Amino acid sequence: MLKKTLILLFLAVCIQNAWAQVIPFEKNNKLSATYQELVEFYTLLDQKYDQMRVIDYGPTDIGKPLQLIVLSKDKVFDPVLIRKQNKRILLINNGIHPGEPEGIDASMMLVRDLLEKNSIPDNVVICIIPIYNIDGMLNRGLSRVNQNGPEAYGFRGNYQNLDLNRDFIKSDSQNSRSFQKIFTTWQPDVFMDNHTSNGADYQYIMTLIPSQKDKLNSVLSNYLSTKMLPELYTKMKESGYDLTPYVNSMGETPESGIVGFLETPRYSSGYAALHNTIGFIPETHMLKPFDQRVKSTQQFMVHVISTIQKDAVIIGETKRKADEAVKNQELFPLRWTLNTDTFSTFSFKGFEAKYKTSEVSGKSRLYYDRNEPFERDIKVFDDYRPSLTVNKPIAYVIPQAWQKVIELLQLNGVEMKRLRADVALDLEMYYIEDYKNGSTPYEGRYLKSQVKLKAEMRKVNFYEGDYLVFTDQIKNRYIIETLEPQATDSFFAWNFFDSTLGQKEHFSDYVFEDVAAQLLKDDPKLAEDLKLEKLKNLANFSALDWVYRNSKYYEKTHKRYPIGRLVSPIKLDLK
Repeated sequence: MLKKTLILLFLAVCIQNAWAQVIPFEKNNKLSATYQELVEFYTLLDQKYDQMRVIDYGPTDIGKPLQLIVLSKDKVFDPVLIRKQNKRILLINNGIHPGEPEGIDASMMLVRDLLEKNSIPDNVVICIIPIYNIDGMLNRGLSRVNQNGPEAYGFRGNYQNLDLNRDFIKSDSQNSRSFQKIFTTWQPDVFMDNHTSNGADYQYIMTLIPSQKDKLNSVLSNYLSTKMLPELYTKMKESGYDLTPYVNSMGETPESGIVGFLETPRYSSGYAALHNTIGFIPETHMLKPFDQRVKSTQQFMVHVISTIQKDAVIIGETKRKADEAVKNQELFPLRWTLNTDTFSTFSFKGFEAKYKTSEVSGKSRLYYDRNEPFERDIKVFDDYRPSLTVNKPIAYVIPQAWQKVIELLQLNGVEMKRLRADVALDLEMYYIEDYKNGSTPYEGRYLKSQVKLKAEMRKVNFYEGDYLVFTDQIKNRYIIETLEPQATDSFFAWNFFDSTLGQKEHFSDYVFEDVAAQLLKDDPKLAEDLKLEKLKNLANFSALDWVYRNSKYYEKTHKRYPIGRLVSPIKLDLK
């Protein structure tokens, strides 16, 4: 009898495995898949289903390939052909922070279920990065002390100890460059990046960061704000998962108001906005049980897919209009500021914030009393206004010496031309007058801010092979927000051009004293200007240095931003 029972159990397991691949989470809801389990799972699915393909898209910092899972109902895996068929493309990213693994496990179940039920939409191709930060996923342990499970998970930093969700512009990691290859190849209409939040305690399992409405192209923003977001909020509520805007508190607790997250281009969704792609960052709440976080993430992905399926034509047409608008746009915001005079209200489900004496420090400490839930209206501040704008030039002229800049532009699908011959061009050139450097390293660099410029028309020599980037293309936002030095996440802000800030030649005081005196005798205006400068009584003012900087001997390239702006039409010999 026992033998017969064991045989029946064995057959039952075999039948189950034949029909469904069970992931570790489904065997124990406190477990998240390891990297090896993840790879094996998708490999088996790929062998079993011809509606799925696993594609390697380049290396990561740990040497393993960044993979893309593609689900296509009609088995078409050519992104060019897919766009010609007027299908929508959804890109889902998982494990940018492997300590926040809900998306990894939820996507495994999502992919399996779509394939087993033959329920991939006809008009949507689903692309999933199963694990972005492979480096961090392999560094498995316990590093998120505030988080309620799983039993083990990966680490936030990658092999270079970079936070990859700050690396989408500077691209110091191979992971980032491989991701950008995926993004440029597939040109998604909608992008998702699955996360877990930190911060206050409240009743919600999931919070949501959509593309910031003012930064996103207005045509896309209108659809997102008036149609897509309300529908997702409704669908999630019907599924038992109320959503709230991401809880980025104005003060210490949510009752002080929530501030809309300004996702600049260093972040994944901010990068997506540069390409007119609607973005979502679902952030499950760290203190909720892991199984609830995984299931809510899976449910959100299901609803995003169904919404795209329903609105496929509208989303495609809206993105086409946005691309055309950006191509013809003249004025571009470079920085944004929060307008605190304008706010909406949201019925927020929280827990009462209280204070008690800390058993560690003996001082007053914050805690949230889960025995006192509340629901009350709080203010949501999500009105951002441009604080700095720039008119686009006809083209940017880039010396070929700046290879990383050129490579990143190419990686992002920016169209470029090259000079066929050496030429002197009359261009608007920027001189860097001031900036603030971060006092400590930030993601491996000293990020610049508060950049002040002086623009001058100059005749500058350029050479055969140097690049021209015209601003009549749909990539204009990426072009302008990386090449304009004052932009928040420009290449200049991320230290790409720091070598231009160093002075290469100087003078010996005892030699230049006599030269400077003669210069002042020969140029009365220079002498008069020096007198006016002395009257300002500026601290650390050096008359000798001032004369040098206003003489023919001072190097004209010191603090000159090397990329020129072509502002008047000119005929050029290009290739």
